[in-house]
Amino acid sequence: MGIIVSVKRFEIHDGDGVRTTLFLKGCPLNCRWCHNPESICALPTLFYNPQKCINCGECSNICDCHTTQNSLHNFKRENCISCGKCADACLGDALVLYGKEFSADEILPKLLEDKPFFEESGGGITISGGEPLIQSEFCTELLKKLKEQGVNTAVDTCGFVKREDIDRVLPFTDTFLYDIKAINPEVHKKCTGVTNEIILENLKYIDSLNKQIEIRIPFIPTMNSGEMRAIAEFLSNLKSVKKIKILPYHPFGASKYEFMGKKYALNIPIPSDNEINDTIKIFNEYGLVAIKE
Repeated sequence: MGIIVSVKRFEIHDGDGVRTTLFLKGCPLNCRWCHNPESICALPTLFYNPQKCINCGECSNICDCHTTQNSLHNFKRENCISCGKCADACLGDALVLYGKEFSADEILPKLLEDKPFFEESGGGITISGGEPLIQSEFCTELLKKLKEQGVNTAVDTCGFVKREDIDRVLPFTDTFLYDIKAINPEVHKKCTGVTNEIILENLKYIDSLNKQIEIRIPFIPTMNSGEMRAIAEFLSNLKSVKKIKILPYHPFGASKYEFMGKKYALNIPIPSDNEINDTIKIFNEYGLVAIKE
């Protein structure tokens, strides 16, 4: 069984062509800018969006964590166990549970709904997260079934996983979308909470096997923006990297933290076009082709 956050169709940023992306729960990193915070915790996560609440009172009929008084809704999140019963009852979609269990056979038909578009565009299925290889056994089972259906597959990974988790999915993965945040381990730890030795070694391992790799580099001003030349130098020694994408920082996921009862603490500027263009030139200096995502 896999713990799934969501399925997004007609994605064009998660690999070649038109794709369907499956987002899985759980991540060993805690990137300070993460725009998918609902995928970090491996357990189900309940979102409450007060702007969508219509004060119908259905949730309070289901769970004591919710009360409605004088047409005002109150949510005692500290008592919530994220069972999802209130989300099922919610009439306004103000309550949403992220993290539901599916078997590979259960989710497969939904993933294959757009197969004609995959074939026409050169697209396929991308498994993302969170960190999907935390659930490597589920990923392996699903990827194998997708290959049996003749579907192109991609795995979007941060690389902070065990080598055996990579080995499980290798035979059934056409492309690895690989995130690189920094080369300096201390910078990486400041950004994500962990150092990056395992990440870099796993990338070199995948590269040595001639697997197709697309590198994805978040550009976060004041955090990892000074790492771009070191990243370019490191990547210039690899042989299987077919694309490099620079992902400029954006704060579009900030509201999600509020819906989780948390505070989005990062307050940094959005990078300018000149900053991104200068970064692309750095990669060009090392004989690498990078593009803005």
